Amino acid sequence: MLGIFEAITKRLVEAWKSDEPSGRRNAFRCRCERPIYFQNSFCLGCKTPLGYQPDDLQVLAMSPGPQPDWWIVEGEEDQETYWRRCENFDSPAGCNWLVPVDDEEPLCRSCRLNHTIPSLDNAESALWWRKIENAKRRLVAQLLQLGLPVVSKVSEDPEQGVMFDFLRSPEKGPRVMTGHAAGLITLNVEEADDSVRERIRHEMREPYRTLLGHFRHEIGHYYWDRLIDKTPWQEKFRELFGDEREDYAAALKRNYEQGPPVDWRDRHISSYASVHPWEDWAETWAHYLHVVDSLDTALRFGLRGEDVEQAVEPFTIDDLYDPKDADAKRVILLVNSWVQLTTVINELARSMGQQDFYPFVMSRTVLRKMHFIQLVVKEARGGASLI
Repeated sequence: MLGIFEAITKRLVEAWKSDEPSGRRNAFRCRCERPIYFQNSFCLGCKTPLGYQPDDLQVLAMSPGPQPDWWIVEGEEDQETYWRRCENFDSPAGCNWLVPVDDEEPLCRSCRLNHTIPSLDNAESALWWRKIENAKRRLVAQLLQLGLPVVSKVSEDPEQGVMFDFLRSPEKGPRVMTGHAAGLITLNVEEADDSVRERIRHEMREPYRTLLGHFRHEIGHYYWDRLIDKTPWQEKFRELFGDEREDYAAALKRNYEQGPPVDWRDRHISSYASVHPWEDWAETWAHYLHVVDSLDTALRFGLRGEDVEQAVEPFTIDDLYDPKDADAKRVILLVNSWVQLTTVINELARSMGQQDFYPFVMSRTVLRKMHFIQLVVKEARGGASLI
């Protein structure tokens, strides 16, 4: 019998290195000590204004600065560091992120990535945009935590940056397709409609479909271009994921006509990952982000639980892409903790008549691919360990 949440917390506290961005091991709290959350712009208890400070990666209480619309965040009162709210604070996006007052860009590090937003003349589209931005801000915050490059293709780096088009399909078509091309991520805003997204999920026979999942998948394509293409990682990628030079259109056609291979579960995290090496990378990348963010949240909130029986055989260091890597032991602790956590949360979801929280099974081949991604991310952040 194993105390699952206790085991997760103990393992991760022991394993995670102390050089990570500050505050990641503590749930956000207002100066009044009430809990506050990632999307909050003011404390529901004491009404203190709050803002997300992207350098410290925290939601912090704020006090008025020396000029109108200038703010001082908690912990910086003696540094003469001033912030202003993102220009989208008063828009339907309701952005709670902060921008340094000396930054010429009026939009925060998340909102400045937008190239096209939905028409705000349509109340439905405005509501969808808010849901989309909530998911995108969570994505961008995690990318910043990982130490990955996040710059705007619109206003900062036209060659290597990333930007987003949020488009709605015309009544008479054609339908907007969610995807990535050369740093431009397009999202069909109708995906923010729960009923539409659920219908598509059923039609596509998918176990999981969310806005955040879309963002994590598509940003994976972007980082393949940034971190794998024409780098020393490319040949290693081909050995593990397959040769991306395979005809992509032909691979899609084959998948839609014949379906996935019978044994896809042995080698891929999802049936869609079996379509083409690019999709295998993007799907695995998305799951890497799922695992890291969910376990980070569990750790920050110090979750505990009753003893549960270990239902699966734990992974070992030999299951990793590089068992000799210096962080191999920590990676195994993280992944095995994830398996334990999802075992309990899936059962909790079932007890409420809901879908599984994590309706996937991670094979040893998938774990090797995820560890490969961990090594790529580690190099991208200058060799500093993430876990």
